[in-house]
Amino acid sequence: MREKRGKMTFGLALIPVLGTALLLFWGIIFADLDAHIPLLLGTVIAAVVGMKCGYSWKEMQDGIVKGINHAIVPILILSLVGIIIGSWILAGTVPALIYYGLQILSPVYFLFTACIICSIVSLATGSSWTTAGTIGIALIGIGHGLGLPLPMVAGAIISGAYFGDKMSPLSDTTTLAPAMTGSDLFDHIRHMLWTTIPGFIIALVLYLFLGFRYGSGTLDSTQINGILNALNSNFEINVILLIPALYIIIMAAMKKPPLPTLFGGALLGALFALIFQGASIAEILDAMHYGYKADTGLEIVDNLLARGGLDSMMWTISLIIIALSYGGILEKINALEVIIQKVLSVVQRVGSLIASNVVACILSNALLGDQFLGIIIPGRMYKSAYEKKGIHPKTRSRILEDAGTLTAALIPWTACGAYMAVTLGVPTLAYAKFAFLNYLVPIISIFFGFAGIAVAKMNEE
Repeated sequence: MREKRGKMTFGLALIPVLGTALLLFWGIIFADLDAHIPLLLGTVIAAVVGMKCGYSWKEMQDGIVKGINHAIVPILILSLVGIIIGSWILAGTVPALIYYGLQILSPVYFLFTACIICSIVSLATGSSWTTAGTIGIALIGIGHGLGLPLPMVAGAIISGAYFGDKMSPLSDTTTLAPAMTGSDLFDHIRHMLWTTIPGFIIALVLYLFLGFRYGSGTLDSTQINGILNALNSNFEINVILLIPALYIIIMAAMKKPPLPTLFGGALLGALFALIFQGASIAEILDAMHYGYKADTGLEIVDNLLARGGLDSMMWTISLIIIALSYGGILEKINALEVIIQKVLSVVQRVGSLIASNVVACILSNALLGDQFLGIIIPGRMYKSAYEKKGIHPKTRSRILEDAGTLTAALIPWTACGAYMAVTLGVPTLAYAKFAFLNYLVPIISIFFGFAGIAVAKMNEE
């Protein structure tokens, strides 16, 4: 069908890409808009270009539906995470995590420790989303209580969460990348150590530096005591309240299905709210739907706890649907494939090939709104180019993860970027510059490509 049309040119393919990029840049930077409407207008541009190339509206609508289908499970997960946050705050689970964390963690070493904790949890669970939605929420509250800038705290959480998401054999992206290239899963994981470990070490050093700079002042014990007293006055606090969070982490580590696991976590939160906080059924259902309504008498605690609920995820869900509609049309009309093939036609050196692959993964994330597509499409397009240069599949799978997995959380309109922003309560563009691991690893990957480091050749095995 595409060969019959033969009308998609490089120039036409650039129109929806550059047009949408300009709309997003103007809307977000200058007009202080959310990404929704600029992306929707970009979708219209993509559809007009598709019609110009001979595609019918039904074909493009099928592309939209196919694009959104990629996000059905993530959308359900988002909905359940919103419900969980509301029920866990009402239950006292999140307040208990904040209460104990404020007494244990030091402001100077907090960012470093938060990154380490999240990396351990995500290695065990294989999920950056689960890590951010459980321990990440508590760490945001603790960091806020310790007086640290929240974008820094969110950046440390995301760096740690994506370390495990990238390196754990339980992670879906970690299994997807080698499946796309034909490399062995554990060869793939070992090969990722080349870029991930240096990036992780540099990130930890930077978090230590920021900790000494922003957390080495005199700790405001009056404020900390005020938060502790407010939590104690408004909630029954005890270690049993940590069970719902432990349940989610253990179930995820055991690779149980996410939807029933998250629903079980929400029910546990509801049960604990009933037993320990004396909440009524109506209050529990209200918190699940609209979030917890905080009125503790202390503004800083109210800001920490007034969140969650199914409604809080609707902004994110609508953004994901629009972004994937845009991506679905682009994929259907062959625009991204034409752009990538044009780039590959002028790539000669191995370093340039790897650099263009990294950029293609980032571009796929930005244009298609989904990290799985950011791995699948460049993985498919670059196959023959790597084979011609005799490069081992494990190098290609590593690059797909270095760029496709890690950069998705840095783009506001991707499913990952929108999820992290709404879950942690920090805008994507605010935390992005502190999510050091997520952009250091792609940079290291490009440098290694030009330097010829960790570029495995087929004749090595």
